[in-house]
Amino acid sequence: MATAGSPDYRDGGLEFAPDFVFGSATASYQIEGAAHEDGRGPSIWDTFSHTPGKTWNGDTGDVADDHYHRWESDLDLMKELGLEAYRFSIAWPRIQPTGSGAVNRKGLEFYSRLVDGLLARGIKPVATLYHWDLPQALEDAGGWPNRDTAYRFEEYAARTVEALGDRVHTWTTFNEPWCSAYLGYGSGAHAPGRTEGAAALAAVHHLNLAHGLAVPEIRRAATNDPELSITLNFHVIRGDHETSPEAIRRIDALANRAFTSPLLHGRYDDDLLADTAEVTEWAFVRDGDLAQIHQPIDILGVNYYSTVTVKMWDGVSPRANADGHKDMGGSPWPGSRDVEFLTQPGPYTDMGWNIAPDGLEELLVHLHEEFPNQPLMITENGAAFPDRVVESEHGTRVPDADRIDYLNRHFTAAHRAIARGVDLRGYFVWSLLDNFEWGYGYSKRFGIVRVNYETQERIVKDSARWFTEVIRGRRTPDID
Repeated sequence: MATAGSPDYRDGGLEFAPDFVFGSATASYQIEGAAHEDGRGPSIWDTFSHTPGKTWNGDTGDVADDHYHRWESDLDLMKELGLEAYRFSIAWPRIQPTGSGAVNRKGLEFYSRLVDGLLARGIKPVATLYHWDLPQALEDAGGWPNRDTAYRFEEYAARTVEALGDRVHTWTTFNEPWCSAYLGYGSGAHAPGRTEGAAALAAVHHLNLAHGLAVPEIRRAATNDPELSITLNFHVIRGDHETSPEAIRRIDALANRAFTSPLLHGRYDDDLLADTAEVTEWAFVRDGDLAQIHQPIDILGVNYYSTVTVKMWDGVSPRANADGHKDMGGSPWPGSRDVEFLTQPGPYTDMGWNIAPDGLEELLVHLHEEFPNQPLMITENGAAFPDRVVESEHGTRVPDADRIDYLNRHFTAAHRAIARGVDLRGYFVWSLLDNFEWGYGYSKRFGIVRVNYETQERIVKDSARWFTEVIRGRRTPDID
């Protein structure tokens, strides 16, 4: 039963508890730049973005937002906005340039300064150990389809937490392993750009295993009793065709349960194994792996942007493929090429993703019902829109009303989920800064702060000022 309110989720004056955490998020390759400085090694995204035809306009993260050099002023901006927490990711190739062996002291020192700077400004550091920038040397050795990569991640996690584990509030092992596995090794839309269904499923397992190996190491190495988490990008799957239930089941198995079942139940579901039997025998799953993966976590991170609508393909008509991801020749759905992704009704963001705040409420309630004792955190939610810069006698403004409306409606969805009993601990807006949007380069702007990529000037958008008002009052503004 949905909570009463505006049917379009345009509610105002919604109050959040004093301990509800308001923050914003970024990722290392998207903002840091300094790709060749202070001992940083190459990552798969360096290689991929420098490969012709892989990113919009040939854009790379070589400079990005130059956050590596501008971190102090960026932290000052976070304090000005009133952020209570900042979710950032650590670039593995800054810590271990080749993915193993001795640590790069200058890399650790950068993140140590960043953490200290956050704490000095009263902002909780939330560190993600992996947001897609695998050291290229490990990809050369096989990447995530190679079991050894999971052990290398365990070592990297241990070395990093040994250095920073007295100060970080929350450690997140992985951001969106679905993307790393299926877009990186299945569809080819993300680095390293491979299109091998069996490799994608092996990557799923080794990412899960790497999480399970790392969690005990983080608990061992940390001295300040941090919270541990993993962040998943959940697919809210819908359908209105007679074949939709089967299509929903198949995509739910690949997109959601391939991670939640081993992580939180200690198993891979039988239907997932059956659906993908022609792709792989899952022989890469060894005795003891599922027990290792099934580690208690303090927070389950939830990334949400839009929904998908599916039905089974009849094999005759043109197959619809509106799954929200770039088509680079492969499929992110191994074993389910006979599922169609239908175009959904708008409105849409600049990514072409439908705006559906009810999907967020539905997702949060579903997760709470399946995992009633698992606290949740919205670790990413936001929208790209074609911003307009306005100059006036009062200064430069970015009046991004569409983004404010998007955020307000999704905060409403979160509030309704809490009212229905969901243990939701906080909300991180994606993203703090406009940045390198992976295969879309610099053509899409998700930030609540605009970045002029030529001058690196930061301009606070109206959405950031709206968010500051939410944080200060612990309530969403009234709707006019």
